[in-house]
Amino acid sequence: MRRMVLVSGTSNPHLSKKISEFLDVPLVNPQIRRFANGEVYCEIEKNVRGADVFVIQSTSAPVNEHLMELLIIVDALKRASANSITTVVPHYGYSRQDRKSAPRTPITAKLVADMMTVAGASRVVTMDLHAGQIQGFFNIPFDNIFASPVLLEYMEKNLDRQNAICISPDAGGVERVRHFAKKLSTDMALIDKRRTGPNVAEAMNVIGDVKGKDCIIIDDMIDTAGTLVQAAKALRKHGANRIYAAATHPVFSDPAIKRISECEELESVIITDTIPLCEEGRKLSKIKVVSTADILAKAIHRTFNHDSVSSLFI
Repeated sequence: MRRMVLVSGTSNPHLSKKISEFLDVPLVNPQIRRFANGEVYCEIEKNVRGADVFVIQSTSAPVNEHLMELLIIVDALKRASANSITTVVPHYGYSRQDRKSAPRTPITAKLVADMMTVAGASRVVTMDLHAGQIQGFFNIPFDNIFASPVLLEYMEKNLDRQNAICISPDAGGVERVRHFAKKLSTDMALIDKRRTGPNVAEAMNVIGDVKGKDCIIIDDMIDTAGTLVQAAKALRKHGANRIYAAATHPVFSDPAIKRISECEELESVIITDTIPLCEEGRKLSKIKVVSTADILAKAIHRTFNHDSVSSLFI
């Protein structure tokens, strides 16, 4: 008889617990310890021989710590004779390094893919990849789950869509924003963004009519919030009314929370729980969190039962 085992890493225990509750499957918390020099030690205290194991671990900050922890958990499960090991990675770290952007630079997203595969993962489930082509870096089954259903549900219940318009903060996000605009029955616009360095962006021109409209800026992640704040200011200069933002991954590197808090143009920022929010962020009423636990739990359940995962979004 087949068994499902859920294993939680340390990056997002709250999300792991909620997924466990949705599936009504007990959560296994491996014993994770660190030696004095920082090396990670892992021990799986439950028998997983012959089981189909799902490891839930976001590779969020500190990215290297959580990535190494994930690889070591997978290796431990492989050596414990698990039947299959699916890594459920709500936020895929290093996803922005998906191509050579300059000479003599790495493609780190591919390196991470190789490490997961060599460690022993038999399938990967993630959410809203920064670049879809990362799926091609894997020679094992890969599912890219979308957070749009939970974000759209929140928008439909809490935002006035009569005068709304969806905004892409850069050219790379047009396809994503087009999907939201279609579901919300709104128009869309684009911000021409010029990046002057890593984590440094300057919003230049707004392509589309936003005057007097309620704007919803949609992106896959918010890191330092520099792009978001510049986009909000550009929209306001072009006559936008209320300005909202929505993103799947709240990376929120310093000084993101401070920038969002001080940005008078932003009414609210809607995010998901793929990355746990810091204490400072939880205190900021402008930030609204919706949970992805239900949709990830359904994806895990369908994967275990060999059912279609794509039908979740059709």
